[in-house]
Amino acid sequence: MIMENSKIRLKKDDNVQVVAGKDKGKTGRIIRIDRDKGRVIIQGVNMVKKTKKPRGQNEKGGIVDLEAPVDVSNVMILCKKCGPTRIGIAFDGDTKVRKCKKCGETL
Repeated sequence: MIMENSKIRLKKDDNVQVVAGKDKGKTGRIIRIDRDKGRVIIQGVNMVKKTKKPRGQNEKGGIVDLEAPVDVSNVMILCKKCGPTRIGIAFDGDTKVRKCKKCGETL
């Protein structure tokens, strides 16, 4: 399912927690976001084994562990005060800031 005009309010390097799926409860930092497909890659979460061919003479092939994408609906950002929460948008003067929906702290 491709998400069109989706509002992904997460950013790279945000700390998030998985709230659904086989890795439920795990936390990690966002490495990459695919806004077209609505998926995120989180460090150390949803690990899969993948075979890799050696590309150069000094490079070794074999089985490597990689992070697979997780749907953005299955993750929530972590607030420092209250844990997993939703993101709200507020204006601080002329700038837009992301705020925690539970406690109102800036993320």
